[in-house]
Amino acid sequence: MRILVDSSIWIDYFRGGKNSEVMDSYIDENVICTNHLILSELIPNLRIRKEKKIIDLLTEISIIPLNINWNQIIEYQTICLKNGINKVGIPDLIIVDNAIQNDLILFSNDKHFKLIYEYIALKLVKI
Repeated sequence: MRILVDSSIWIDYFRGGKNSEVMDSYIDENVICTNHLILSELIPNLRIRKEKKIIDLLTEISIIPLNINWNQIIEYQTICLKNGINKVGIPDLIIVDNAIQNDLILFSNDKHFKLIYEYIALKLVKI
C-alpha cells in the first residue's frame, strides 16, 4: 500500500489539523509518496516562509514520476462534465491519473476527488 498525499492534506497536517494523527501513522509506516506537481503546489509558499527543514523533509519522500497521458486527462474531464462535476482543474486530473497509473491510494481533502471517485477507478483514503 502506497499513499499519494495531496497538498490539501499536507496543508492540514502543517497546521496540526484533523488528519495529523493519521498522517503521523502513515509517515511512521513509510507508505506515503508525492509527485512533482504536489511539491510545486507546496514548496513556493514554504520557501517564502523560510521553512527549509519542511522542504527538505518533503523532498525526501518517495517521488512518483509523472507520465501524463493527455488523452486520458481529456477522457477524465469528459466523464466529469457528463456527470455534472464542473470546475475540476487539469492539475487535479493529472493527480488522479498519476494515482491510477501507479496503483496509489489518494489522500485528499479536495471535494472534487470524492466526486470523481464515483465515476473513475480512483482509490481514496477514507477516514
